[in-house]
Amino acid sequence: MYRQGDVLIVPVAETALPAHVTDVPDEPRDPRGRMVLALGEVTGHAHAVVGGGALKREAGPFGPALLHLPDGGRVVHEEHAAISLPKGWYRVVRQREYVPGAVRLVAD
Repeated sequence: MYRQGDVLIVPVAETALPAHVTDVPDEPRDPRGRMVLALGEVTGHAHAVVGGGALKREAGPFGPALLHLPDGGRVVHEEHAAISLPKGWYRVVRQREYVPGAVRLVAD
């Protein structure tokens, strides 16, 4: 497992992937060519992956995100040390917080 701020990255065995994962479209990359895992609403900074691969995110604010890195990659952020990830599949989980009557993503 890997954590960078409010983003948790968990390795997933290819045999444990949902059958429909290949049907989920890839998330577009940002103008800098990065796969953005989480964008800081307050600072504008981003937890992002540089390198080859694909980010697949299901619909909805809490929809699961799966990251495929066939050659590995690096998770970067302006305020955190970079993390090198070996090749494979990963589930990306955003930290959530409870507020009375609701659950929301943590604002960065």
